[in-house]
Amino acid sequence: MADSDDREPSDDALIARAAAGDRDAFAALYRRRRPDVYRFALLMSGSPAVADDVTQDVFMEVIHHANRYQPDRSGLLPWLFGIARNHVLRSRYRQRFSVPMGETDASTPQLMVTSDPLAGIARRQHVAALRRALMGMPVKYRETIVLCDLQEMSYADAAASLGCAIGTVRSRLHRGRSLLAARLSASSAAPLRSPIARWIV
Repeated sequence: MADSDDREPSDDALIARAAAGDRDAFAALYRRRRPDVYRFALLMSGSPAVADDVTQDVFMEVIHHANRYQPDRSGLLPWLFGIARNHVLRSRYRQRFSVPMGETDASTPQLMVTSDPLAGIARRQHVAALRRALMGMPVKYRETIVLCDLQEMSYADAAASLGCAIGTVRSRLHRGRSLLAARLSASSAAPLRSPIARWIV
């Protein structure tokens, strides 16, 4: 039998061990999935401060309620995004997002490095326009775009995160893409020639 000790444990294995009180497993899970949760919260809220708070809240919930995860219902990442979504929505009632997406810190997703300064400026302008358009959309459309187009989740996983039917995800995504395209057109942003995820991360 092949030795599997050198393989990285799966998300499901780590959270099962974390639920049993294994701190090392929780730490490994945190290191692996914190960037995903932070990015999702940042794209949903538009605020690095809110994203930090939401990420902390999500993993505090994992510490106390890891046994609530049901691997037969969804993968771990959709489950984490579902928790993060709830915290982001709650934060909207506690405070208004006053920190623009353009203000980043060391943990904020950055644009890829380019050797052409003019191309870099153009890319930043496109990203800024895309982020403004995204933040101006109703939450139900924004979250489907974030999950399906930016996080590149399947319709089934996005539906698990949002707690809705796959058909609802499909219809919201279709409408959301139309709204986003209209907003970008209205802002005179040049058409995107590559997938949306490449422009906003």
